[in-house]
Amino acid sequence: MANFIYIFLHYAYEVIPALLIGFFISGFVHELIPEDIVLKYLGSKGIKPILYSTLIGTFLPVCCWGSLPIAVSFYKKGAKLGPILAFLVATPATSISALLVAYSVLGLGFTIYIFFSVIIMGVTIGIVGNMIKYTPRSPEKISCPHCELDPKHELLHKKKTRGEKLAAALKYAYIELPREIGLELFIGLILAALVATYLPIGYLIKTYLSGWLGYLFSVIFGLLMYICSTASVPLIDSLMKQGMNSGAAMTLLLIGPVASYGTILVLKKEYGLKILTVFLTALVASSVLLGIGFQLLMR
Repeated sequence: MANFIYIFLHYAYEVIPALLIGFFISGFVHELIPEDIVLKYLGSKGIKPILYSTLIGTFLPVCCWGSLPIAVSFYKKGAKLGPILAFLVATPATSISALLVAYSVLGLGFTIYIFFSVIIMGVTIGIVGNMIKYTPRSPEKISCPHCELDPKHELLHKKKTRGEKLAAALKYAYIELPREIGLELFIGLILAALVATYLPIGYLIKTYLSGWLGYLFSVIFGLLMYICSTASVPLIDSLMKQGMNSGAAMTLLLIGPVASYGTILVLKKEYGLKILTVFLTALVASSVLLGIGFQLLMR
């Protein structure tokens, strides 16, 4: 038990400073990037919207669940499928907080590879989405999807003073965002410490997940269990320290935050089984290939 607490505190000391900085930056990103800009660039045709939606999604502090209502609103406005799928990949796959935590725990090389891998995944799946024969819904006039759900949201559209913007950014950074992913972060740290402490788990990982079975585990676990991009970093670190090969760990880090029951159910309902199957197939294939590429680079 003492060893578990020691390892848990070790991870906490590594993660918390990066989280505080990441939350601070995320608060200002959330406050200063208008939703209208996101809607504008995802609602166009061609390769540019895919690139825009991927890059915007990479930095937006929105999790897998938070990106779903935005994607549905794009659909109702008649947006192309490619940018929507790219957004659904890039937005939850990483964030400023996740990148800072990855740099703190896993190092610069790992972090750079994650960042560019997410961009590659988003663009690739977006291009695949544009190739699918798909007829979007007729555009609907929706001034703001959030305002329809919550009339109080209209207050956010009024011009704010600098002080109000600062207060809103800090509130989002240190109250709303920790409330949204704080529990997952805590659970992620506990799982990481548990894996690193409990020797039988380490033996099983070293025995069965050091080779190609590690990729199978990452795909199955990543599809079935939603893990936050930030909270998953300590867990991935502990898995690798116990013997999991780096490529499979990278695969889990890429696929875990994107796949969730919410994503699967919403995609099936709004776009149908065909597009859901294509999305999951492209997600699994790209994450595994990028994981193998990372493993080869690490040799």
